[in-house]
Amino acid sequence: MIGIIVLLLLGAGLLAGLYIAGRNQEEGDPLMRRLQEYGDRELPASLEELEMSLSRKERIVIPAFNALAKILGNFAPEQQIELIQQKLDRAGKTETDPSVFFAQRIFLTIILGVAGFGLFFMLTDWPIIRAIIGTVVFTLLGYFLPMLQLSSQIKKRQDGIVKSLPDALDLMTICVEAGLSFDMAMGKVYEKWDSDLAQAFGRVLQEIQLGKLRREALRDMSERLDVPDLTTFCAAIIQADQLGVSIGKILRVQADQMRVKRRQRAQEKAQQAPVKMVIPLVFLIFPSIWIVLMGPSLIFLVEQGMLGGL
Repeated sequence: MIGIIVLLLLGAGLLAGLYIAGRNQEEGDPLMRRLQEYGDRELPASLEELEMSLSRKERIVIPAFNALAKILGNFAPEQQIELIQQKLDRAGKTETDPSVFFAQRIFLTIILGVAGFGLFFMLTDWPIIRAIIGTVVFTLLGYFLPMLQLSSQIKKRQDGIVKSLPDALDLMTICVEAGLSFDMAMGKVYEKWDSDLAQAFGRVLQEIQLGKLRREALRDMSERLDVPDLTTFCAAIIQADQLGVSIGKILRVQADQMRVKRRQRAQEKAQQAPVKMVIPLVFLIFPSIWIVLMGPSLIFLVEQGMLGGL
C-alpha cells in the first residue's frame, strides 16, 4: 500500500513537471487563438461558447495556479522577485510572471522532497542519516533546478547575441551609410532577422516610439541582456549621440572590433580543444588501446603458466 502511494506521488510530480514545462512553452493567449480560429465564420460564435471550447487546463488549472502563485508571490522576498524578474528578462521570457516562476520552484521543491522521502525512507533500507541526506538532496534539487535551467537558457541566449552582433552591425553600417537613420537601421535588423538580438532591437524601437529617450532605451537594453559586447556598443552609440560624432563611423569601427573579437574567440576555443581532449584520451581511449594490444599477450602468458598468480 505504501509503495502504491509513493508511485502515485511520483506520477503526480511527473505530471506537474510536464505541465509546468509545457506551460512555459505556450505562446500567445489561448483565447485569442480561439478567436482567430472562429474569425472566418459567417456567424461569429459567442464569447461563452469560445470560453467553453477551451480545455479544462486553460479554463481551470492555469487560472487557479496563477492565483495561487500570486498568493505565494506576496510572501516572497522582494529582492528574490526582482532577481527572478531580471533573469527572466535576460532569458527572453518576458511573458512569465516572476511570482509564477517562484511558485513553480516551491511546488517542485515540495514534490521532489516528498518523492525523496518516500523513496529513501519507505522503499529502501538505507540508514537514517543516508536517507535524510538523500531527501535533502532531492529537495535542494527541486529548488535549484529551475534556476539552473534558466541560467542555461540565459547563457545560450547571450552566446547567440554575441555571435549575431557583428553581422547585425555590418547591416546597420550599410543602412546608415546608405542614408537611413540609426533607428531605421535598427528597424531593418528587426525586420530582416528573427533572432534574440533583432527582438531586443525591436523592443528598443517600441520604447522609443512610446516616448523614451534613445540613450535610455539602449542603456536599458544593455542592462537587460548583460552582454559585454553589446554594452560596449550601446555605450559608444550613446557617447556619439551626446558628442555629435558620426554614427556611421562609430558603427563601422564597432563592426570591425566585433569581428576581431569573434575571430579571437574562435582561436581561443581552438587552442583549448587539445587540453579538453586529454581527459577522454587518457581515461577512455588509452585503456581501450592497451586492452586490445596487451590482452592477447596476457592471455598467452597465463595459458603458459608464466603468470600463475593471475
